[in-house]
Amino acid sequence: MLDAGALIALDRNDRAMWAVLKLSALRTATVWVPTTALSQVWRGRASQARLAAALAHCAPAAFDPLARDVGELCGRAKTSDTCDAHVAIIAATRADVLYTSDASEMRRLLAAYGGRSPVIVRC
Repeated sequence: MLDAGALIALDRNDRAMWAVLKLSALRTATVWVPTTALSQVWRGRASQARLAAALAHCAPAAFDPLARDVGELCGRAKTSDTCDAHVAIIAATRADVLYTSDASEMRRLLAAYGGRSPVIVRC
């Protein structure tokens, strides 16, 4: 699973993140991208061609069906960052590995959400 920081790394042509994405695609693992994280980084410019190419190997995780759950997690974790809360819920329910630029915040949100926690890799 990729958060906004991981998407930015791909957009900046970070070789390690590209290797992770390619390996995941070869293993046919679903690479989830919460739509809220995508909205934080997507600007639709030609300069984001690399990011557009990366997204072709990813599956969107929609916000709408989880809006109430995200709001409740924000309340439990005492945060207003709905994007990070959305990322945490998708990570806890669908992902084995979460690539993030904010590992400490993700650990805090995952703990507040409860249940299983994916491996967190800082990018």
